[in-house]
Amino acid sequence: MSSSCVMEVDGSQSYVDILLSNDADRWMDSIVQVKNTVIGNNKQKTNVIVQGIIPRLLQWMMDDNVPLSLKVECSVVLGSLSKGTEANIASLVDAGCVPVLLAAKRLPNYDLKYVEACLRCLRTVFLSPCAPKGYIFEQDSAIIPHLINVLPKSACTQECITTIFANCCKTSEHQNILCSNGAIEALAPLLKSNIYKVQMPTLRCFSVMCYQNEEVAKAIANYGGNKKETVPEMLVRLRNRDKTSEMQMAAAKCLTYLYRGGALSASDPIIMLKTLPTLIRMCKKDRTLEENVEGAETLAYLIEVNSELQKVASISDHLIRTLSEYLKYTNVQQISSSQTMQKKDINWGNELKQAAFKAFASLGANDEDIRKKIIDTENLIEHIINGMDSDDVKVQAAAVRCLHSLSRSVQQLRTTFQDHALWKPLLKMLQNGPEEVLRVASSTLCNLMLEFSPSKEPILETGGLNILVNLTNSDDSLLRLNGVWGLMNMTFQVGEKMKHQILESLQTEQLFRLLSDPDPNVLIKTLGLLRNLLSSKPPTIFSSDEGLAEKSTFKHIDNVMSGYGDQIMQAVVFILEGEHSVDIKEQALCILGHIADGKSAKDFIMGNEDVLRKLINYMVHSNEKVQLAAVYCIGNLVWNDDEGKGSAERQARLRDLGVQKSLHQLSTTTSGDLQQRVKVALQQFS
Repeated sequence: MSSSCVMEVDGSQSYVDILLSNDADRWMDSIVQVKNTVIGNNKQKTNVIVQGIIPRLLQWMMDDNVPLSLKVECSVVLGSLSKGTEANIASLVDAGCVPVLLAAKRLPNYDLKYVEACLRCLRTVFLSPCAPKGYIFEQDSAIIPHLINVLPKSACTQECITTIFANCCKTSEHQNILCSNGAIEALAPLLKSNIYKVQMPTLRCFSVMCYQNEEVAKAIANYGGNKKETVPEMLVRLRNRDKTSEMQMAAAKCLTYLYRGGALSASDPIIMLKTLPTLIRMCKKDRTLEENVEGAETLAYLIEVNSELQKVASISDHLIRTLSEYLKYTNVQQISSSQTMQKKDINWGNELKQAAFKAFASLGANDEDIRKKIIDTENLIEHIINGMDSDDVKVQAAAVRCLHSLSRSVQQLRTTFQDHALWKPLLKMLQNGPEEVLRVASSTLCNLMLEFSPSKEPILETGGLNILVNLTNSDDSLLRLNGVWGLMNMTFQVGEKMKHQILESLQTEQLFRLLSDPDPNVLIKTLGLLRNLLSSKPPTIFSSDEGLAEKSTFKHIDNVMSGYGDQIMQAVVFILEGEHSVDIKEQALCILGHIADGKSAKDFIMGNEDVLRKLINYMVHSNEKVQLAAVYCIGNLVWNDDEGKGSAERQARLRDLGVQKSLHQLSTTTSGDLQQRVKVALQQFS
C-alpha cells in the first residue's frame, strides 16, 4: 500500500470513513489503525484532521454510552495530533477539545489511563501560543480544584498538571486562584521528587506563581515553617552544581522572583551568596545560548533595584567582560541544548544583545564607577546606537533602557553622550519608534534636558520642544509625566524668549488639562514647570535639608506675568482650592512666591483678596513646609527694596489683614528655617 492511500481499507473505505460511519463493531480496530498511522507523521495528522476526525472523537468522549476503552483511544489520537504542527493544534482548539479534555468534574471518576491520556494532550496543547490559556481559570471554578485533586495520582499527572499551570498562569488573578486552591501545598512536595520531568515544571510553576505578586511570594517562602524544609531551602538545593544546568537556572529564577516579591531580602545569604553567583555562572560561554539569555535577563531583574547587589555583581567573575561578548555574537559554534536545536528560527544574536543591554542597565543603575566600566566596554555606544535602530523591538527597548541607565551620570552626559550625539537616535526613536520603547526613551530624553547636559541645546534646536509637548497629550500617564518632566528640565535657567516659546507651544488649555490630571506626579511636575518659568534659579523646595532662596527681583517674571499672568493665577487658585496633598499645595504656594518676586507681578496677588486670605491661612497651616512657602511669598510681597511707595502700601494692606500679627505669633512658636524666614519678613515692616 502506498503512503498516499495508507488510510484506505479494503481498497476503498478509509479508516476515517469507518470512524465516521455507524459501524460500531469496526470503530475500535479503525481508531487503533489511525493511531498507528499518525504517530510521527505530520502529513497523515493533517490528512485525518482535514477529513473531519476531531469532532467525531470529541463526540465519543462526551457520550456516556461510549465504552471507556474507545474514549481512551480517542484521547491518545488527539494527543498524537497535538504533537503535529501549530496548525494542527489550532484545529484541535477551534474544534473545542480543551473543555472536553478537561471535563473537570468527570476526570477523577475515570480510570487513571484515561485521565493521563487527556492530560498529556492538554499539556501539549497548552504549550502552544494558540491555546486558550485563561480557560482553566475563567470558564469553570471547579477546574483548578479538580486538577489539584488529580495531581498526586501519578508521575504523569504531576508532570502534565504542573506544566499546564506553569503555561496558563498569566495574571495576578490566576496566581491568587492557584494559591487559594492549595497549589502551594500540593506542589511543594514535588520539588523533592526523584523524577526530573516532575521537578522542572514544578519549578517553573512556582516561578510564575510568585512573579510580581507579594502575597503569593510570601506564602510560598513561608510554607513549611519550622516543621519542614521551606521552599527557599529546597530551591537552594536544586541550584547546586550537582544538578543540571537547566535546573540550576530554573531554581535561581524562582528565588529571584521570591526576592523581588518581598519574600526574601537582598542581604539574605540565599540571594547574595547563592542566587547571584548562580545567575552570573549562567552567563558564561560554557552554557547554552538560552541559558546565557535567561541568565542575563534574570540577573538584570535580580539586581535592578539594589545597589549592593549591583556592586557585588559588577566585580564578580569578570561579568561586565562576559556580557560584552554577547554583543559580538556571530552564530559561531556554542554549546547547544535540544531546545536550541528546536528554536532554529530564533535570532540568537538579537536575543543575546537585548539580554546584555538589560543587564548593563541594571548594573549601572546607581553607581558612577560601574557606569564608567560599562562605558569603557569596547564599542558599547556603537552597539547601543545600532540596537536603537534594530528591527527587533526587544533589542530597541533594551538598548534605550541601557542608554537611560547611563544617562543618570553627569560625567557621561557631558562627555560620551555629547561626543556621540546620542540625542539624534533618541529623537528619531521618539518620533518613529514603537510604543513599547516610548516610555524609557522619553525618560532618557528628560535626563538629556538637564541644565548641565550639553545635548540640551541641540535637542531644542531640532524639535525637542514639540516632541515633549506632544507627549503631554498622550493617553499614557507615564508619557504625559515624562513630557512635563522634560519641559520642566528644559525651562530650568533658560532665557525669557525660550520661556515664552514653551508657554505658546503648551497653550493654556493643555496647561489646565495637566493641572487636572488624575496622576498626582503629572500635577506636581506641571507645577514645577510653572515655577521654573517664573524663576531664573533652581526651584526651592522648602524643606529642612535645603537652603532658602535669597531675595531677588527678576524683570523677566514681570514679562512672563504680563503675557500669561491671568492664566497662571487662575491655575494656582485652581490648585489651592482643590483637594490635593501637602506637597502639591506647597508647590502652588512656591509659584506665588516667585510671582511675588517680580515688581509689577506682585499686583496679581495684591489685587486678589481671595488669594491673600489663602496665604494668611496657610501661614498657620499644620505642615511646616506649607507654612514656609506661604511666609516666603509674604516676605516677597512686603520687601522694601523697590522704588516708590509700593512696598509701604502693600505692608499697610497686609497689616490690616492681620499678616504682621500672625508673623509675630509664628516667631515665638517656630524654630529653624521657618523662624528665620518669619524674622526676615517682620524686618520689612518698618
